[in-house]
Amino acid sequence: MNDDEVRAALRRHWDASDAGDFEAEHAIYAAHAVLDYPQSGERIRGRGNIQASRMAQPNRKRFELRRTLGGGALWVVEFVIRYDAQPVHVVSIMEFEAGQIVHETQYFADPFVPGPSRARWVEAMPGVWPRQAE
Repeated sequence: MNDDEVRAALRRHWDASDAGDFEAEHAIYAAHAVLDYPQSGERIRGRGNIQASRMAQPNRKRFELRRTLGGGALWVVEFVIRYDAQPVHVVSIMEFEAGQIVHETQYFADPFVPGPSRARWVEAMPGVWPRQAE
């Protein structure tokens, strides 16, 4: 696959994720794919296990892509996932072989209240849920 085809496949993947279409969502993964969640120390091996683990997650999930960067075998997607409307910022690093993901690492970050010490130098990011210091 060339970069435009990978980008289109990633768009189909995230659209299917947002729609809750688990079959289409996981079509992009190689059968032997590995998914790592470093913050929880979990590794999931195999497309079927990755899909099953996501299907077992009880919350309603919505995905909002912020940007997709990459080329060749390495792609990075930054997005916001809402679990029952609670936003979580995510970075997904994906390695491709033969047009399929063979390894993905996802990092999750909860929103936090900004520190007042830097307030005079910052502005709210568009499309991000700004929080006020209390």
